[in-house]
Amino acid sequence: MLKGIDPLLNGDLLKILDDMGHGDQIMVVDRNYPAFSSGRPVIRLGEAGVERAIEAILTVLPLDAFIEHPLERMEVKDDPALTTAGQDRVLGVARSAHTRTLEYGVVPRFLFYERAKDAFAVVHTLESEPYGCFIMHKGVVFPEGMADDGS
Repeated sequence: MLKGIDPLLNGDLLKILDDMGHGDQIMVVDRNYPAFSSGRPVIRLGEAGVERAIEAILTVLPLDAFIEHPLERMEVKDDPALTTAGQDRVLGVARSAHTRTLEYGVVPRFLFYERAKDAFAVVHTLESEPYGCFIMHKGVVFPEGMADDGS
């Protein structure tokens, strides 16, 4: 156990998050997602759902402030306007942790599977709500006193 670190962030996940560089992507997915088919490292978080996993990850991982959509979600039923209650909750969690206005990028389901091949890693949760799949883009940790846009 580490002081000041969310206990959900196990050593394997902390190592992955630390090894990621600016712009690298990590996926956080539900229990139905074929996490191992991408060939990327998979971190299992036991009984945690995606909202709890993303909340913990965002305590140490900055979202990218240089792109329009540093948080993306899987499209629901081929309709980019539809969201699930779980997706709405995740957006609220992410907005609390991000310094800029934040809206989702929406990724069609089959493109989401393709994008997994380029992800740094996949965090597999036991989320039961369908479409609980997200891509997070890692940002930059700036020195104190410097704005998150580098100025």
